[in-house]
Amino acid sequence: MSFMDCICCGFGATVLLYMILNSGQDRHAKDALGPTQSETNRLEQQVLEGQAQLVELRNTLERVREEDAATQGLSTRLIDVVRQSRVELATGELSTLAKREHVNRLQADLRSLEEGAKRLTGGAPSPEVPGDKVRSFVGDGDRQYLSGLKVGGRHILLLVDASASMLSETIVNAVRRRLLPDADRVRADKWRRAVRAADWLSAQIPRDALFQIYVFDTGARAVLPGSDGKWLEARDRKALDGAIAQLRETAPQGGTSLENAFAAAAALDPPPDNILLLTDGLPTQGAVAPRQRTVSGKERLKLFGRAVQALPRGTPVNTLLFPMEGDPMAAPAYWKLAMATNGAFLTPSRDWP
Repeated sequence: MSFMDCICCGFGATVLLYMILNSGQDRHAKDALGPTQSETNRLEQQVLEGQAQLVELRNTLERVREEDAATQGLSTRLIDVVRQSRVELATGELSTLAKREHVNRLQADLRSLEEGAKRLTGGAPSPEVPGDKVRSFVGDGDRQYLSGLKVGGRHILLLVDASASMLSETIVNAVRRRLLPDADRVRADKWRRAVRAADWLSAQIPRDALFQIYVFDTGARAVLPGSDGKWLEARDRKALDGAIAQLRETAPQGGTSLENAFAAAAALDPPPDNILLLTDGLPTQGAVAPRQRTVSGKERLKLFGRAVQALPRGTPVNTLLFPMEGDPMAAPAYWKLAMATNGAFLTPSRDWP
């Protein structure tokens, strides 16, 4: 062989040896880097998951901050409502004290006049000639009248609405005050007006009549415990005073079922020949509570029509309406009832009786 052939053969052998050695090193490097690459991929996946969780935590933190701001606003409003309620209660207590002092002065003047009349006549009136009325009622000022209301009859029934709407003339205040304790609810101005009206009516009941006083909300019951379904004698001063005292301690609550009230009136034996109804609007439910939480004006008119069907036949209904906002159909509905039953319909002023 020539020298050139030897050199080419040596160079080829060197290249072949290099290729063989380099191929083994690549496989070894790949085998060595395999676990490291897997660990790198796992760490990259954890980083991606951590970033996603970080975004979710930031969103949750933002929602918590928004809820905290809303809660702080609500707490501020609740604090304002509580402060306003305390101011109203304090004002009502002052008004009550002033009215009591006025009543005490009037009663003292009345006693003085009675003593003067006894001195002028030479003694007290003869007990053999009793008056027609069992009780007396002293109102505020000179508002001692109520025209057109028929309080006579042999069996007289007073139906007094004691639902939560009787706590105020506005829906917002009625909803707010229904959560107050019983001791606060019995002091509501609207409810005290209704109680004073019932007190005045009780003083007009004839001595020889029978009476009963029922309160109604979602149901109806006699205000005097143990007297459900029974007529009481008007000449029994203790029973009449006790019924009015129990009425003063009744705290308005719940919805209004006029159907149950009229059904209770029809269940009396004998049925009443005069019903005196004190209420503030159309009923909000029938004999049973509705499934929905709200009731429309048309539905209330339908409930009123069903309640009228439960009335005892031939009984006049005399209504005293203490209007509630948002119930414009109440006045014409009760006026039509008065016309249909030969009764009366009245809306007394705020200073009566």
